[in-house]
Amino acid sequence: MADTKTPTKRTSSAGTPGKVWTDEERAAMQESARERKVAGRRDPAAERAEGEADVRAKIAEMPEPDRSMAERLHTLVTDTAPSLVPRTYYGMPAYAKDGKVICFFQAASKFKVRYATFGFQPDARLDDGAMWPVAYALSALTPTEEARVRDLVKQAAS
Repeated sequence: MADTKTPTKRTSSAGTPGKVWTDEERAAMQESARERKVAGRRDPAAERAEGEADVRAKIAEMPEPDRSMAERLHTLVTDTAPSLVPRTYYGMPAYAKDGKVICFFQAASKFKVRYATFGFQPDARLDDGAMWPVAYALSALTPTEEARVRDLVKQAAS
């Protein structure tokens, strides 16, 4: 007689059967799939303008204080590295070079955490020895943090 396998129930660490991803994570993955579909249909000549519109729309959806921080970061990134193309990345404002995301802003409200994150992807040129940070927690955006973001974006986009 052939062995038959019965499906096993997956239990998350929270003890909820079958729920591997949070609702927020699932929504981010769905947004990423939509973004890839839209990007595949985009005219390369219109990519910057459409990406800019997408980023501004995502920022406008954010609650305060995330919205103000995202608006300021958007200005900092686009002024510091005009070669980076605005786009969305898992439903978050991001900036790409040669089609690859270099940096992104994750609002605290996105995953209901206590601080926002400004992060970098592997194509960012932040290498500093054998170990370096690739994400920064932001609870406020003062002139000191703005200067640090400018330096990091300049280095990442080089």
